[in-house]
Amino acid sequence: MHHHGYLWTGPKSRFDDEALRRPPYPEPPPPGSRPELVQRYREVSAEFATSDLPPIETAHWLLKPAALIRGTWDKPGEAAEWIARQLTAHAPRFDSTAERDPARIAARAASAAARLAAGGDISLGHYLQRPVFLSLAVLSCGRGPAPCPRTTGTRTAGTPGA
Repeated sequence: MHHHGYLWTGPKSRFDDEALRRPPYPEPPPPGSRPELVQRYREVSAEFATSDLPPIETAHWLLKPAALIRGTWDKPGEAAEWIARQLTAHAPRFDSTAERDPARIAARAASAAARLAAGGDISLGHYLQRPVFLSLAVLSCGRGPAPCPRTTGTRTAGTPGA
């Protein structure tokens, strides 16, 4: 098993567009449906697979392009260290002063390491100076029905682009 990390920051209003954060229904609207319903289905179908928006369900990150992966690690502790680095880097912009506490960030990283070691996923969200939102996710890849977005030969260790 290995772990993929994802990071998104952007306007909270864009994050709140939940229809674009869900995979499209497998079947399009039936013939004769309202034109706005058909148009929305087309928009969601085109947007979900290519958008950098965090999906509602954490596991659905694996349906997105591999280019969105910020890092891949074989060890849960390495992935948790990445989470700690991202939280530390964004902490000065956290809307909540309690979330900026280094001890709290360290506790989150330790909790993440334990969860990842057990095969779980991590999904964190923080309000930054409004109206911006930070979404961090680390997925344990190699379990479940979703195929891994990266093959073994393309793994990275670290955080490209972060």
